[in-house]
Amino acid sequence: MLTPERLSALETVILELNQAAADVALPLFRADHGLEDKGGPPGLNAFDPVTAADRGAEAAIRRLITQHFPEHGVIGEEYGEDRPDAEFVWVLDPIDGTRAFISGLPLWCVLIGLRHEGRPVLGSIGQPYLDEIYLGHAGGSRLVSRGGSRPLKVRACPKLTDATISTTDPEGCFNGAELGAWTQVRAASRLARLGLDAYAYAMVAAGSMDMVIEAGLKAWDIEAAIPVIQGAGGLVTDWRGAPVGQAGGQVVIAGDQACLDEALVALKRSATTA
Repeated sequence: MLTPERLSALETVILELNQAAADVALPLFRADHGLEDKGGPPGLNAFDPVTAADRGAEAAIRRLITQHFPEHGVIGEEYGEDRPDAEFVWVLDPIDGTRAFISGLPLWCVLIGLRHEGRPVLGSIGQPYLDEIYLGHAGGSRLVSRGGSRPLKVRACPKLTDATISTTDPEGCFNGAELGAWTQVRAASRLARLGLDAYAYAMVAAGSMDMVIEAGLKAWDIEAAIPVIQGAGGLVTDWRGAPVGQAGGQVVIAGDQACLDEALVALKRSATTA
């Protein structure tokens, strides 16, 4: 059973896990990070970078999880699945935004999420270089930074024409129909920012941006963000407006339901079958 007391204890652990990842990643940022190319499918995404920071940070997080909770499962981008059907399962992307990491841009994030009985219940979006951890669950979300903490709340933005939106790489991440849908939403919005990876999720939770539209996501790309966004009063859906499943896929993060509804008019036409 996930009591408020247990959730509070898990918050303390997730902060410890973020610190462990930071201790590995920060010395390698803007330094010799041991870049390798895992090699993606032919096309714009054929370059699939991984570094010693990705692998070392995930290994450090896994070690601590095993120490604290040997009965918990883990799903991670770099080292796969371990007991994915356990009552509690941690979902890890040790460096979300490896391309930003290897480019020296402080927009990469450490994503740590926790499922309870298959449902995301706790998550964090950490940016160690900026000393920021966006932490959230059903009881609320907060930014932990520089020894302090403050609540997170999405901002009201009922009109898409007033919205600041984001996606990582429209030409690299969207297929033809998806790119058309994104282009339509972007044309209707006030401002679009590209290449922010999961840091854009944090900006929606913080009330600085209004919407993020992505496709082709894996579980570790999005699950950590769901409790953070929802705890800040925001929404996470697929391109049909339905809850996001464990598979990831096409995802929209928004701070305002009315703005999301406007975007879904275009996105639904290119939504994949649930």
